[in-house]
Amino acid sequence: MDPTTLKDLHSRMVRIRVFEEEAGRLTEAGKIPGALHLYVGQEAVAAGVIANLRDTDYLTSTHRGHGHLVAKGGDFRRMYAELFGRVDGYCRGKGGSMHICDPSVGMLGANGIVGAGAPIAVGAAFAAQYLQTGGVAVSFFGDGASNQGAVHEAANLAAVLDLPCIFVCENNQYGEFTAQTDHQRVVDIASRASGWGIPGVVVDGMDAVAVWEVAAAAVERARAGDGPTLIEAKTYRYYDHIGVKGMRIPYRSEEEVALWRSRDPIARIERQLLEHDLMDRDAIEAVHAAATHEARTAIAFAEQSPHPELDELLQGVYADPA
Repeated sequence: MDPTTLKDLHSRMVRIRVFEEEAGRLTEAGKIPGALHLYVGQEAVAAGVIANLRDTDYLTSTHRGHGHLVAKGGDFRRMYAELFGRVDGYCRGKGGSMHICDPSVGMLGANGIVGAGAPIAVGAAFAAQYLQTGGVAVSFFGDGASNQGAVHEAANLAAVLDLPCIFVCENNQYGEFTAQTDHQRVVDIASRASGWGIPGVVVDGMDAVAVWEVAAAAVERARAGDGPTLIEAKTYRYYDHIGVKGMRIPYRSEEEVALWRSRDPIARIERQLLEHDLMDRDAIEAVHAAATHEARTAIAFAEQSPHPELDELLQGVYADPA
């Protein structure tokens, strides 16, 4: 792989990891209101896919969506301000973690409704096709969402119209607290693509280079007018469904978590960078230090941002208050 691309993947993953670890720390300290679904462990998927996109390409996200926005170029300051519920946030503090978005970089929003991003991505892909922009849209969703009717309907429509839409299933093995084996019979979710009449590909979601290669082929296919692809990235979330310490529900073993952590995507790519003499240990540590400085500076900014005033309550709400 081109060294510049490899370093770019590393940087995106480190920024995601640092953002999420800091957000988790703030949640445990009671400084962030509401539920926070952390992306730690899944960084290779967001980085590998989004590194293939243009600034003008679109994506839709999930309730576990901070990593997608970070990888697409989101502003740490506005992201943390949104998590804090402050006016300098992307949604002026009204959306919070599960509805964070930035249309200026093509991020059409995280979504608290499981599977609801897929139809939005299909709409964006249809617009790109109709306007002949050459753009693509990516829909991220989880293994649980792959059972939702909205996902099947969206994928079927994208297939029928040969839309430039890429469906990325981040199979982190659990739908909340239910193992994939307990909520569906298929082993590979990618096999469901045959029912839609499109290619389905399984990739190691702990390997950013492998994800990048599979996504590159899917993006090239979409831009060429050959229609959508379903990518299933088998990955894992290190923390619980919500927060760091979670809800203390015994649904997976410490041994299982440790096994997946031993395959950490950031450690993996750092070994590659060192083995090929593309970066030394000091350069790698500098990437981590820069991301940490960026995050903590952004947190200080967010803490100083004011709360929304009461008279803003109905602003930006698409309904007639009368």
